Formats: sequence, C-alpha cells, structure tokens
Amino acid sequence: MLIPHTSNHMSPLNHRSLVLFLFARISSSIAFQMLGVAVGWQMYAITGSAWYLGLVGLAQFLPMFLLTLAVGHVADRYDRRVVARSCQAIEGVAAALLALGSYNGWLNWKSILAIMCIVGAARAFEYPTMHALVPNVVPPDFLSRAIAWSASANQTATIIGPAIGGFLYAVSVTTVYCTVAVLFLGASIIIALIRIERTPTKRESISIKSLFAGITYIKNNKVVMGAISLDLFAVLLGGATALLPVYARDILVTGPLGLGLLRSAPAAGALVMSVYLARHPLRHKVGRIMFASVAVFGIATIVFAVSKSFMLSLGALITLGAADVISVVIRSSLVQIETPDEMRGRVSSVNSMFIGTSNQLGEFESGATAALLGTVPAVLIGGIGTLLVVLLWMQFYPQLLHTDSLEKKNR
Repeated sequence: MLIPHTSNHMSPLNHRSLVLFLFARISSSIAFQMLGVAVGWQMYAITGSAWYLGLVGLAQFLPMFLLTLAVGHVADRYDRRVVARSCQAIEGVAAALLALGSYNGWLNWKSILAIMCIVGAARAFEYPTMHALVPNVVPPDFLSRAIAWSASANQTATIIGPAIGGFLYAVSVTTVYCTVAVLFLGASIIIALIRIERTPTKRESISIKSLFAGITYIKNNKVVMGAISLDLFAVLLGGATALLPVYARDILVTGPLGLGLLRSAPAAGALVMSVYLARHPLRHKVGRIMFASVAVFGIATIVFAVSKSFMLSLGALITLGAADVISVVIRSSLVQIETPDEMRGRVSSVNSMFIGTSNQLGEFESGATAALLGTVPAVLIGGIGTLLVVLLWMQFYPQLLHTDSLEKKNR
C-alpha cells in the first residue's frame, strides 16, 4: 500500500477512505443489530420456544467456526473491498428475503434458520475482512486511532441498533427487514467508493500450509498470541452480562427499564472510552496498559457481582465496558501492526473466531456456573479468574507486558 506521508497532528478523519469505511461499518453494524432484534422477536412469536432462539444463534455461529480458515485465505488473496461489499450485498438480499417472506406469510422457523445460516456465512467473511481492511485506508501512524474510531462506530451501532429495530418492529416486522436490507446494501455501495493504493502482493497457492498460516503465525508471535489469548480468557471468564436479567429481577429488584439501562451500560462506557482513545491515542507502555485494563475489567466484574445498589452496579458495568474497549483497541492495533499485510486476513479470521467463540462460551460458562453455584458466586468467580489470568499472563508473555508503543518501528 502506498500512502503519502502525513503529519501526525492531523486527524485520521481527514482521510476520506477512513470516513467512508466508518460510515459503512456503522451502517452494516446497525443493520446487524436490528436484524438480531427482529429475528429474535419473530422466531419467538412463531414458535413460543426459547430453544429456537438458541438455534438462531447457532445458525450464525457455526458458519463462522467452520469457515475460519477459508475466510482468511480469501481476504488475503482478493481485494478486501470486493470481499466486504459482496458479503454486505448478500446480507442485504437475505434481509430482503425475510421481508418478502414476512409480507407474503410463507416465512416459518425453518426458512428463518436457513436464511440466518446465509447471513452467518456472509458475516463470517465480512467481519475479519473489514478488520484487515483498516490498515489499508490510513497511514501507519494513524492506525491505533483509526481502530479506536472503528470501535466507536461499532459501539454506537450496539447502542442504537436494537432500539431502532424495536421501534420499527412496532410498525411491522417487514419494515424492519426492509430497513436492514437498505442499510446492508448502502454499506456495500459505500465500500465500493473507497479508493486505496496497494502494491501487488504475491498470492500464495492454496495448500494446507497456507490455510493454517494464520494459526501458525499467531502461535509463533508471542506479542500477538499474548494479546489475543489475554482478551479471550477475560471475555470467557467475565461474562456477567449474560446474567443481567437475573440481577435485574432478583438482586437489584428493578423492572424492564432498569434491565435496559444495565444492558446499555457496558456499551455506553465503551463508546465514551473509544472516542477518547481516538482523540488521545496511547503512546507508550501499551503492554502494561493492556494488562491494567483487563485487571480493571476483572475488578469491575467483582464489584458488580457483590453490589446490591442499582447505581453502583450501573457504574461497575460502565467501567467494565470502558476497560474492555481499551484492551480491544490495543489488541486490534497490535494484531494489525505485527502482522504483514499479506497475512492480515488469515490472522484476523483466527482472531475473530477466538473472540467470537469466547463470547459464546463465556455466556454458556456464566449460565452453567450460575446454575451450579448460584448467580453471585458465578460472576464473582469470573472476576477473580480474570485477575488470576492477568497475573499468569504477565509471567507467560513478558514480551507483551514490555511492549511500549503501537508503532512497530519504535518498539
């Protein structure tokens, strides 16, 4: 990629390609959040069973898990803009099918699951490809801020997407799906407008070695491996949000409005922190800051676990979300900076699988532990476990601990 040198005092938002990328990210993420709300409500209305809600999640997760190796190879062999926009177009068509089926009355639980499998497969390609595309739209000096802006866009979508989806669902489910289709197709068009200069890269022939190259690279790079695994175990152990309905009803004794505020709190904290990091990028001691942020995540989880005050619990969740996004920005920046461009797709796909798996398993772990030991002990154990992981990883990955800068040339 050939990008002219720019002053470090300029804002990354002065780069047209990054602005277009952020608009596409927001549009696609809001559409995905709205789709989740609409499909969930409609599936439950059709079946009346929570089991089928679980199948919707499984229908999206399995393609991501099964296609991980293929996703990375595609992202590294072909123009990432073409891959991303093709996925968004497929998601838009899938949403249009849901709208058509809802309007004409032929949509049932089987067709919903089939269409969501298509969405899951497209999402499996889109998500890591979009991550791998970020370094192609800004100069290296702006990468950490660009990733922070990208995280901000995602958190904004997480906050407003479900609310818009719920509001439009009150009009009709067809209205939601039509809006989702427009947003996905709009994101695809915006990606097509991005212009980047790339130096030709050698395309590896498809082989077992090249397919597993992303896993091999992560395994051999202690900084990348430490950052990914630290974040993975923190999310896996700190799954307090999965038990929010129990806390809202039985422990904090608040209603649906309180539950909504509790659910929004981590995203709100993450949004504020991601905007701050975009304007004030981390310069030094990023390894220590990452470990500290994961430790704060664990402490906030412990505070939430034992709190019986709604305001204290809300504050703990806001802090939790803010701490989490610090580690996310540092991890994402390190992964992108440490990885050669010709391998970013494969490494990003493995990274996405790890983080996606930890989110799913984290919710399962919290639910299973709560069923066995009780809700408060389950969240408390998760927070303590996160702190133990921080201490162990400081010993296992000293290279990550002593990483000073997010600029490779200065480390």
